[in-house]
Amino acid sequence: MVKKIVRRCAGIILAVILTLPFLPAASSAVSAETSDREVADSEIRPSGLYARYAVLMDADTGRVLFSKSGETEAPMASTTKIMTCIIALENGNLSDKVSASSNAVSQPEVKLGMTEGQRYLLKDLLYSLMLESHNDTAVAIAEQIGGSVKGFADLMNSKAEELGCTSTYFITPNGLDAEDENGIHHTTARDLARIMKYCITESTAKDQFLEITRTDSYSFSDCDGNRTYSCTNHNAFLKMMDGALTGKTGFTADAGYCYVGALQDDGRTFIVALLACGWPNNKGYKWSDTRKLMTYAIENYSYQKIDPSFGQDISSLTVNIENGYINGFPQKSPVKIKLSSDGEPVKVLLKQDEEVDSKLKLMDNIRAPLQEGQQIGEITYSVNGSRIVSYPLYAENTVVERTFKICLYYIRDLFFMSKGY
Repeated sequence: MVKKIVRRCAGIILAVILTLPFLPAASSAVSAETSDREVADSEIRPSGLYARYAVLMDADTGRVLFSKSGETEAPMASTTKIMTCIIALENGNLSDKVSASSNAVSQPEVKLGMTEGQRYLLKDLLYSLMLESHNDTAVAIAEQIGGSVKGFADLMNSKAEELGCTSTYFITPNGLDAEDENGIHHTTARDLARIMKYCITESTAKDQFLEITRTDSYSFSDCDGNRTYSCTNHNAFLKMMDGALTGKTGFTADAGYCYVGALQDDGRTFIVALLACGWPNNKGYKWSDTRKLMTYAIENYSYQKIDPSFGQDISSLTVNIENGYINGFPQKSPVKIKLSSDGEPVKVLLKQDEEVDSKLKLMDNIRAPLQEGQQIGEITYSVNGSRIVSYPLYAENTVVERTFKICLYYIRDLFFMSKGY
């Protein structure tokens, strides 16, 4: 009996000992699996956002860093007003006096509460437009700048086309749901981000745009001093994250909650555009999505410089020149020459695992004569199919045409050299 117990205990101890060498490996495997999961979880998944349509954009290049159905058309509510504001700044004078029409006065809430014939400075109304998102203010501004709401919408659509926003159509200056013979008032998350990029990086009025949209509160009176108004900025994102730069909220029954905003961090500028980001009572969804996308951008993207020789050793590249001659024996086969390039480097935001692709394009059937410095091709760098920059490629040598006369001179010189003349 005692022997049986001893044998059983020994067997248990042996089994335990035999498992010991495998414990570190199992632990390592678990750690690796956990690490892989953590890396994967650092990626933004479309399903992880409340918004139906979303885009994260690099404001410097306009490259889309993340998209969730970012090319799908949808209503955009009062985010429309970033276009209204920038067109008013570019085409109006801040000291212009704007008179309220019956059309402006009849607009639905949210509104300033104008009375017909009341006059305001354009500057004051732009704060009303962007801080409180007043609908009557938007119409008054549109009629002042464009002559009518339709005239102003034409300006908006022309600007959108100029910016390459091919899936945007403006009908109203305030973003209220609307439809005409050409369709509904709409944009895409990508186009909305592109418009914001213009407002903060390209427009001649970008500084004024930022000053207005970053103001916490603003007070003003009508031109006759009969009434005083106070406006408070409803862009909560400005106090939500360090570096928050600007933004505009929006909501209608068709559009749901919408938002477009920008943030700067360590020399980088990111734009987030969200459409259909929940309906009542989910007003906070847009802030959650914006924070998630901005945090993802800050933690994962850094600048790299791309110059002409980023992906290619340009000096080692050669090209064949048909029927050419440089020196020596005027052979019939093509002459090889080297290439050169120049151009300012550009900065591009890249993730650690993103690759920059290069594509070399040269002219077909290059024939002499060819001058030194003549452009004969280009090298293009792109990321995920999105073009970043192209640099020209030049001939590094002058190549003359191989003619009978050159061949004759070569034979003549060779003959006289052999005679010792």
